[in-house]
Amino acid sequence: MRVFWVHHFYKPAPADLAIFGNLSPLPNPFIPTVQHHVQVAFRSIPYTVFHSPFSPRSPNYSRPSPMGSADHLPNSTLHPFKIFIGYDSREDTAFEVCRHSLLKHSSIPLDISPINQSDLRAAGLYWRDRDPTESTEFSFTRFLTPYLAGFHGWAMFVDCDFLYTADIAGLVALLDDRYALMCVHHEYAPKETTKMDGAVQTIYPRKNWSSMVLYNCKHPKNRILTPELVSKQTGAFLHRFLWLEDDEIGSVPFVWNFLVGHNQVDENDPNTFPKAIHYTSGGPWFEQHRNCEFADLWLEGLEEFKAEKKFVEY
Repeated sequence: MRVFWVHHFYKPAPADLAIFGNLSPLPNPFIPTVQHHVQVAFRSIPYTVFHSPFSPRSPNYSRPSPMGSADHLPNSTLHPFKIFIGYDSREDTAFEVCRHSLLKHSSIPLDISPINQSDLRAAGLYWRDRDPTESTEFSFTRFLTPYLAGFHGWAMFVDCDFLYTADIAGLVALLDDRYALMCVHHEYAPKETTKMDGAVQTIYPRKNWSSMVLYNCKHPKNRILTPELVSKQTGAFLHRFLWLEDDEIGSVPFVWNFLVGHNQVDENDPNTFPKAIHYTSGGPWFEQHRNCEFADLWLEGLEEFKAEKKFVEY
């Protein structure tokens, strides 16, 4: 499996750029086009990753068609599935490992972008004053996902402190157009008062539901999620999905947002094995969480990413 990146340490060859040329521009003018990807090739944060087994040079390739139905099965004819990962400058390594793990296991093409608050502010798409309860730089910007996807098709937001152990196609196959969004319906009330590197641990209804969300971006009710609203609305309104009725919020199995220290694995039940590990209280990239549960898997992912980065640089 070969992966082509428009990245700060990789200058795409003309043959590789031909792959990106087959991607259709998205309707939202803020979304970088293929040309913009090339222009920002040496920025510190890459905007797109394209899974090359579906390139025109591959026998597995078939020309993409628009998403928007529930039939999002592996090996079907698709545009790359859009994923937005929350980016925090304190957790750059976590972002890279999360992205690497998604690509490592994926059998479908992916379009992965960071949600970077500083970029959104520079573009005039986010102007909210920082709230003392914000534990990450993407605490509120995450809700711009449907807007950044052009209110088109389905897209996923995920925190950067995730590690994927399974093919994301299995989650994409669960998409159901009856819902405005889908997520794991956690019942989670943490006992600790701080998390990560000392951030305040807050408790509220539907906590951690918004840490991994599959958005039906074209759903009429999600059109409320504009830069104006996200920059002004309360945290309670956004994180509890109060713009939606309960029956408009679909559920997916907890293994796709497996909370370290909360969810448990039953060795006799394969359905409890995590497919997406969420180091919600802090992962091994923080010294104080170096030996947390599943730290070994994340550290393996880090070494894989480092090895791949050295190979591409070479």
